[in-house]
Amino acid sequence: MGAGVLDKSGGGGRRRRGRRHTRPMAEINVTPFVDVMLVLLIIFMVAAPLMTVGVPVKLPETAATALPGEQEEPLAITITAEGEVMIQKTAINREELVPKLKAIAAERDSTRIYLRADGAVPYANVMQVMGALNRGGFNNIGLVTETGGPALDAEGN
Repeated sequence: MGAGVLDKSGGGGRRRRGRRHTRPMAEINVTPFVDVMLVLLIIFMVAAPLMTVGVPVKLPETAATALPGEQEEPLAITITAEGEVMIQKTAINREELVPKLKAIAAERDSTRIYLRADGAVPYANVMQVMGALNRGGFNNIGLVTETGGPALDAEGN
C-alpha cells in the first residue's frame, strides 16, 4: 500500500536535463482489503451453521409442520438415548427437574417449552418428563420431531 510516483515529463523519447517533475500517487489500493474481507466472509459462512446449540439426538420423523416463531428464546428439554435429561445443554438429575423448572418458569413470560426425546427412549420415560414439565409450570409443551416421516393418511402416504 505504498505510494507510487507519477512521471509528468510527458515521455516522447526526449531527454530533458535537470530534475524531472513528479508528484506522489494519492490513490489507495483497496485490493488487499477486499481480499481479506472475502476470506473473512467465507470463514463466517462456513462457521455459522456449526454454531447451533443443541444436544445430538436422533429425533423421530413425523408429518407435522413447524411451529411459528416467538420473541423469547425457547426453552428446550432433551432426553438422550441413554435417558439423561438436559435443560438446554446442561444435564440435570430427574429429582432436581421440577424445582429447577419452577424457578425458570417464575422468570419467564411464556409457558412454552420444547421437549426433544431420542427415538430410542421408552414412551414411559417421555411421559414422566412431560408430567414433570407440567408440575414445573410449563403446560404448553411442544414435541420436537424431524420432518419427512410417515403421514399415516391416504394423501401423505
